Amino acid sequence: MSFKASEESQVNMAALIFVLSGAAALVYQVAWQRILALHSGVGLYSITMIVAAFMAGLGLGSHLGGVLSGRIGKRSALRVFAVLELAVGLFGAMSPVVYYDWLYPFASRLPSPSWRGGMLHFVALLFPTVLMGMSLPILVRAVVANVGRAGRTIGYLYGLNLIGAAVGAAAGTWILMPLWGVRGAVVVGAVANMTAGLAAWLLTRRADAALAEPPAGVAAEVEAPGGRPLGLWLALYALSGFTALSLEILWFRIVDVAVKSTAFTFGTVLGLYLLGNAVGCLYAARRSGAVSRPLRVFLVLQCGLLAYSALIIVVFSQLSPKVGPLTWFVDYWSGYAFFPLGHQWAPGAILLLYVVLPLGLFGVPTVLMGFAFPILQRAVQDNARTSGRKVGFLQAANIAGCVAGTLVIGLWGLNTLGTAGSFRVLLGCGLVFAAIGVVHYGRSFLVAAVVLILLIVGFPGQDAMWRRFHGLSGSRKALFREDATSLAAVTPEQGGRSRRWRLSINGKGNSWFPFGGVHTILGALPAAVHAVPRDVAVIGLGSGNTVWAAACRRETLAVTVFELSAPQPELLRRLLRVDALPDLQHLMEDSRVRVVVADGRQALAASDVRYDLIEADATWPESAYSGNLYSVEFFALCSARLKPGGVMCTWAPTLRIRASFQEAFKFVLAVGDGDILIGSNELIPLDPARWTTQLRQAADYLGPVQFQEVATTLSRLRVLTPGARSDEDMNHDLFPRDEFASRQRTPWRP
Repeated sequence: MSFKASEESQVNMAALIFVLSGAAALVYQVAWQRILALHSGVGLYSITMIVAAFMAGLGLGSHLGGVLSGRIGKRSALRVFAVLELAVGLFGAMSPVVYYDWLYPFASRLPSPSWRGGMLHFVALLFPTVLMGMSLPILVRAVVANVGRAGRTIGYLYGLNLIGAAVGAAAGTWILMPLWGVRGAVVVGAVANMTAGLAAWLLTRRADAALAEPPAGVAAEVEAPGGRPLGLWLALYALSGFTALSLEILWFRIVDVAVKSTAFTFGTVLGLYLLGNAVGCLYAARRSGAVSRPLRVFLVLQCGLLAYSALIIVVFSQLSPKVGPLTWFVDYWSGYAFFPLGHQWAPGAILLLYVVLPLGLFGVPTVLMGFAFPILQRAVQDNARTSGRKVGFLQAANIAGCVAGTLVIGLWGLNTLGTAGSFRVLLGCGLVFAAIGVVHYGRSFLVAAVVLILLIVGFPGQDAMWRRFHGLSGSRKALFREDATSLAAVTPEQGGRSRRWRLSINGKGNSWFPFGGVHTILGALPAAVHAVPRDVAVIGLGSGNTVWAAACRRETLAVTVFELSAPQPELLRRLLRVDALPDLQHLMEDSRVRVVVADGRQALAASDVRYDLIEADATWPESAYSGNLYSVEFFALCSARLKPGGVMCTWAPTLRIRASFQEAFKFVLAVGDGDILIGSNELIPLDPARWTTQLRQAADYLGPVQFQEVATTLSRLRVLTPGARSDEDMNHDLFPRDEFASRQRTPWRP
């Protein structure tokens, strides 16, 4: 067997093993993010800290792996890689027990967001992520034998790892969690890790020429490997990581708004993002040896991907809404409804929302990101013995930049500058790449600098950009407010002869103005049933309709509203300056109402305060993280936070939600077939006459039309008797079946 054939065989086998490693890592990331979000809430602050903690562990692991790789031989490196994979797999299999069964009861008591919660995430993720981060530099040390082919070999390994990661992100979302829940998903990830570890261990037994380290004959080139200081590459790759993760955050904000996301959006879009990186990496790996000026190519790639990322939004914002498929998108964005991916199937909508839109937005930039990695390896790899060390140090620098981008843009940029302003900051980072190009290659990079400056100047403002993604045209008045928690919008709707407004959060319709309809019923119904609802808690502000109705009784002394979207209260005040809405005005001036920006579930878990009435504002069961508010565990938490005689009310549009609610509450009243449920730990006497009398005291508050709607609904309340149900008929924190459209095997009936 020739050396070349033996080396290629070794690399191919290692690459296949690394595919499994990448798939497992993303299954874990998707699953662990869901568990840890229960600790600190599902707001962007919490998610940003979780992502930053995950990335920080990977970066530390990359550095440690780089240090270790320089001290061991090739065969030992393969053994270490096998041990790393086995250790990650063992931890992965245990992770639901560690993160949910053991850690969650303690972590949920911490205030959120807080530095203590962020540190807890970092410590909780440190062990597995450090081991994951060590894997690439250790594997590189094990398989790179010919430094002249290092760029190709390392790019090939990393590209296939990204393919595995893309598959893991998509499969975890689409297959594993719908079938087996979070616990089952991480078990599959653990099996993939252990398979990779065992395969790597068996590979160490093959004593062939690929484990030798022959001298490399490198042809003279314009920029020889190692010709530039490693420090320069570390700085450039760190800045590249900063822009890459910052762009990812901004792209996810735009996609979240544009597709009106569901539980399937994150994994699907993340899979496409990773797939773009993989395509670029694998393509460049085959051609990296022919690149004569890697620094020039790297700088062009960074300038190009930033310029494209901004240009596509500029073009998108300026195009006529009648151009091609944009007409379909504008109609979709202007509507209240959203496409419930995973629950419904419409090939045209799926193609446009989850293929055309993401690929148009970030397909080219992610390919260019992936293209840069083998070029970087071509530039720095000049000794097989130090290959793992350099990969580890470079990855650590890149991930440090990623962590910085996550925190700076995810927490500061979106809060202070919004999405549009944050894009301008990243274009400014592009000018750094262009300036370095001018220093090293002269005036040709001035063109890149001019293009970036023009894009900074010409990038649309906040309102202009978000008007397009809400389907607005012309001079129709609309209000937008954005921060790290969300994008909130109030847009006009014409309803009959009177003006109506719609409130949207991240593009998805939440409710309307003026008040009335189901949200009024949800708020006022339990208030009328309870004898004296002095202390009320409402999860979700929305338009304020449910909160306003829940405060209808004179006996109510305090209404605490937990709302994830921080811009909403100010947006409601701005709306009052545009349109005098009496009920909204009353709500905003009501001294009993206090709005707390927090994840309502986490806030209830972190405090022992008890309430007479707990109200969960209506949430679509298909929405991302809706399972946290429709699980048996959530309803049990609400049950524990009720005062004696207290009641809890929820919208219950599915059989599983009704079964889960009945599992937590001994006594349940239902409206009609059970779309609205009221539960208590004590018997609720069926007394429509008393309820109507109590409601009549709020007649002036509600107004005649809305009073009559609530009174009619009160008359339809009935006792919901327990029905036969099994565990698979219910939603759980780690198996939110309704959210992931899991098949219901045993139809439940009351």
